[in-house]
Amino acid sequence: MSNITYEVSGGIAVIKFNRPEKLNTLTLSMYDDLGASFIRAQEDPQVAVVILTGEGDRAFCVGADLTESIPYLSRGHYIDEWDAAHFKHIKMNKPVIAAVNGMCMGGGFEIMLGTDIRVASEKAVFALPEVSLGIVPAGGTLARLARQIPFVNAMELILTGEKISAEKALDMGLLNYVVKQEQVMDKAVEIARKFLSLSTSAVQIAKESVIALREIPLEQAFETEAMLGYKAFTGEDAKEGLDAFYNKRKPEFPSKKW
Repeated sequence: MSNITYEVSGGIAVIKFNRPEKLNTLTLSMYDDLGASFIRAQEDPQVAVVILTGEGDRAFCVGADLTESIPYLSRGHYIDEWDAAHFKHIKMNKPVIAAVNGMCMGGGFEIMLGTDIRVASEKAVFALPEVSLGIVPAGGTLARLARQIPFVNAMELILTGEKISAEKALDMGLLNYVVKQEQVMDKAVEIARKFLSLSTSAVQIAKESVIALREIPLEQAFETEAMLGYKAFTGEDAKEGLDAFYNKRKPEFPSKKW
């Protein structure tokens, strides 16, 4: 059985870290498989939304298996070999929901930062312990974290390596929802199903736009926003959505495949 599983049902792809006996730590091959799974989901026309979670009730993912990764990186390899697994330099315009079912640390935390909506168990624990090992969280965290939450909160997490609870992570702005352990996947699926009722093309253009526009100067962002908006407004989903609105009926978006 693969240590990264991929299943699709009714427009929802569930990608799972599947090494619970090792707290879902990532081997080198798992990094490759995870990146390939994200690319597969993006390219699959039968997938509208992705849920990322971990097997078992102890851990979402506690990062790399250091017995493999540290020797590998110390031989001159670069962490950018795992960019796809960290949602770096790949196209992922479909919504990704993290269903954090337990400990979320190190590389697992970094991968979570590449997701769009985050649901966590009330028992989940979060940490970036890299500094305690003499290394740094360079799988996207140094670039992303201070853009997602207040600077002081980001620096506390990165520089101290201390663990925080799910409630504190929620207060910091890292999470959208904290629920009981047994409700994590149910809540993630509930959110995923909301996307299934929406225009697939509009959702993907909206995500693409937000990611692209936050990285460029404001005036340039306005111009790019207008072009991306035009792409949405002139599409078949827009025609159907507006017609349904005027005629007081439920839209049947052409981009939906399920």
